[in-house]
Parts: sequence; C-alpha cells; structure tokens
Amino acid sequence: MTTPRTEHLVLPGVLTAEQAAATVRGILGVQRPDGAIPWFRGHHLDPWDHTEAAMALDAAGEHEAAERAYEWLVRHQNTDGSWYAAYADGDFEDVTDRGRETNFCAYIAVGVWHHYLATGDDMFLDRMWPAVSAAVEFVLGLQQPGGQIGWKREDDGTAVNDALLTGSSSIHHALRCALAIAEQREEPQPDWELAVGALRHAIRLHPERFLDKDRYSMDWYYPVLGGALTGAEAKSRIDEGWDRFVVPGFGVRCVVPNPWVTGGESAELALALWAVGESDRALDILQSIQHLRDPKTGLYWTGYVFEDQAIWPEELTTWTAGSLLLAVAALGGDEPTCAVFGGERLPWGLDPDCCA
Repeated sequence: MTTPRTEHLVLPGVLTAEQAAATVRGILGVQRPDGAIPWFRGHHLDPWDHTEAAMALDAAGEHEAAERAYEWLVRHQNTDGSWYAAYADGDFEDVTDRGRETNFCAYIAVGVWHHYLATGDDMFLDRMWPAVSAAVEFVLGLQQPGGQIGWKREDDGTAVNDALLTGSSSIHHALRCALAIAEQREEPQPDWELAVGALRHAIRLHPERFLDKDRYSMDWYYPVLGGALTGAEAKSRIDEGWDRFVVPGFGVRCVVPNPWVTGGESAELALALWAVGESDRALDILQSIQHLRDPKTGLYWTGYVFEDQAIWPEELTTWTAGSLLLAVAALGGDEPTCAVFGGERLPWGLDPDCCA
C-alpha cells in the first residue's frame, strides 16, 4: 500500500497529516481487489457512494486505486447505460436493489472528470468516454418536459417520473462535468447543453416540479453544491435554512425535527459553503463532526443521535470518510477538487439566465 499524499489534507481541528493518511488507508482497506468500494465490508455498494470514495482516493494521490474503482463501473455497466442501485459487498453478481437511479448513474461523470484533472491521463478519458456517454443518455431518457429528471427506472423498465430536488441537483453537476469531458475530447453535445440548461431552470425557479422533501437537509444545500444556485441566490438559500438544519457543535441534521446529525451531510454542506466563499463556516462545520471519527480505523461513523448521546447507526462508511476528505481537499486548495466543486472549466449549457 502506498503512502497517501496528505499535505493538502491537513486542516486545524479536523485532520493532521497522520489522521488524513489513516482515513485514506481506511477507505483502501474496504476496497475490494476488483476495485469495488462498498459502504463497508459486508454492506452494499451503490454507484454514487462508490464514486465519492474513489474521488477521495484521487484527492489523496491514490490514483491507481481510484482508477480501479472506475474500471469496475465500466465492466459492470448495464447495456442501457445504467447501474443497479445496490450490489451486496460490491459483488456485481449479487444485486440487492435492481432499481436504476438516475443520480447514481450520472455521477460517474463527476468522478471521471476529477480523475482526469488529477492525472492528466487522456487515455483514461478515452476509455471512460463510452461509459460516461451511455450513462448520460440513460439519465436524459428520464428528463421531463419541465427540465427535471425522473428519479429512477424500475427493473421491468417502468419509468418513475417523479423528480427529487437533491438527485436532480447532483445530476446538474454531473451533466456539466460530462460536458467538460466532451469538450476536452472535442465532441460537442448540444442536446446535453440544452438538457442542463433546462434542468437548472427547473431547480432555480420551479420547486413545484419536484417531490416535497423540504424536511431533508440535502434538499436545502444540494442546489448550491450541484452548482445550480450561485452567488446571492446560493448564499440566501444557505442562510435561509441554517437554523433549521445546523446543530452547533454536532453537525448537520439529516432531517428535521429528528435529533440526528450525519457526517456525510455535514461534509457536503462544508463543500457547498466553500463553493460560495464561506470557508470559515465550512471549517466550523468540519470541526464540529470530529466526534464521529473512529481513531482505530480513521473512518467516520455515519451519524449521531445527540439527544441520546449515541452513535447511530453503528457503521463506519467509506462515503462519509470520502465526503470529508473532499471537503478538506477543497479548503486545502487541491486544484482538481476545487475545479470540480467550484465549477471552474465546467460548461453552463444553454441557459440565458444561468448566472443571474
């Protein structure tokens, strides 16, 4: 096992170099030899969280391990461009949820673009392009006339056209990364440009086109994290939900009014805060969730019930550790991570009011 590159993953009150290296080793210890990264050994793999963990490995300089994760996706992509929602312990032959969720499938574009920026490997981009293109086409097959993206397609092919704001916001980010890949390869995709513009328009101006999940913190910050809201709009949304979701000293609630904070949501909020120039608040959030760190493994517990002072569920998840490492990498100035989550070099698509 290589020594992780951690100089940019040192953040006061969050990670020392030794702690960062331990967290990276914790993720590597869960990764299977074939590249799969389940939540933890014995639990399932989903394509979104698998990709998030792979991105964290790239942020730590573990490019070979990250590439194995993306090769796993290529090898096990369905013929329609999708992946299933869950594979037991990352075993592609043991599918435990045969739904095909659009935001899960789109996220490969974010990871592939991040890996390319970290390595400059054009051959990797060439190998990944067919999988990225097919995934985008699968996702856009569920785009609705109002721009929003249907949630998933069932195993029998039935389309679930109801749209989730969090999922569509993540897809917005993925589509912009896919467009960046297409531009790098000089393969224009005008249909994708129209799709991302329509999706952003829906996210910004038409909340009625999405299922009402206002109680969930992800619906609060994901339009910012996914880049659909920027500038004053983004800051206003963050301020609007702050007191509802942030529990000082503990982190971010997953859902109100439940007294449960989660590490993944907290780290993602920190990324969104960094993206809108709120690095001080981002640091405060990351410092507030260090009670979730397991010193033995370097990984992080998924969540904490603060009224009962109890870890719940009792699971150390690769994606929680991955999201924290990515947030720290952004605050530490890691160029590929900053470019992906800060929107640098990401095309806007065809939307005349994209920057309003």
